[in-house]
Amino acid sequence: MVLRKVLILQDFIASIEDNTIQDLFRLAFASTMVTYSNYSYEPSLGQRKSAGRENIEDYPVSETIVSKLYEMVEDIKLVQSQLAGEVPKWQVFNESFFDCQGKFPPGTVDLLLTSPPYLNNYHYNRNTRPHLYWLAYAKCPEDMKSLEEANFGKFWQTVRERDRVELEFKLNRSTLQEQLQELRKLHPEKGVYGGNGWANYAAAYFNDCYRFAKCAKYVLKRGGTALVVIGNSILQGTMIPTDQYLGQIAESVGLRLVEIHVPRATRVGNSIIHSEVRVKRAHKSHQLYEAVVELRKR
Repeated sequence: MVLRKVLILQDFIASIEDNTIQDLFRLAFASTMVTYSNYSYEPSLGQRKSAGRENIEDYPVSETIVSKLYEMVEDIKLVQSQLAGEVPKWQVFNESFFDCQGKFPPGTVDLLLTSPPYLNNYHYNRNTRPHLYWLAYAKCPEDMKSLEEANFGKFWQTVRERDRVELEFKLNRSTLQEQLQELRKLHPEKGVYGGNGWANYAAAYFNDCYRFAKCAKYVLKRGGTALVVIGNSILQGTMIPTDQYLGQIAESVGLRLVEIHVPRATRVGNSIIHSEVRVKRAHKSHQLYEAVVELRKR
């Protein structure tokens, strides 16, 4: 019954002639579709029945879409009221931040606010498959390959079989290199599921942190600020202070680490801590948290 309603909705959206209005309906559908599907986030995408939940037999799909559209209208009204009739100039670049040098002159950005993927192997492509397929951004698994390679830090599945991924930079007075070496030695009997695969994943991640820091230095004005929301990680029982390492990497390229704020001292991470793949035995003192790394251009 839900599928029938969704297909009717898709036919209606396809009939909307105004592309902008059509996209608003598509956005409303994408933001609500998991709600009335038999998927569930725990926090990764899986089936409801696997999470101990009953399947959804029926759902008010159209009413849910309409409700979401009204929420979007209220958001637009709120922004318009705060602008007081003055519409600022804006531009969206649907590209990677790593391509910033082709879009911006150096030293032109006052504030950079971002939250890159965490070092937790949350597979964004897999977890947004319903959206990518239903919105026709993907038609087969091969369509996902370019997205996997372009992901910040790659995914564990894409680098675990490589012999060795090394850091592309050096940090003075840092424990990062030593920690990766210790991680690489863990559980060699498990092959790609052992420490070497996870060390490759972590090294690829921090290499992209280095690329990010260099791009941030390029675009920021002197005195400009970057706020980077990031979380620590636990790999094979090893706690990785990702926020601290990002701060060290940023200082190595010439940015100043102002402060590391910790707005959330705990965050959900069962898929990391209790997974046989990710960790053998997490130490009781290990705690997942979320931080905001405040950087400034000197």
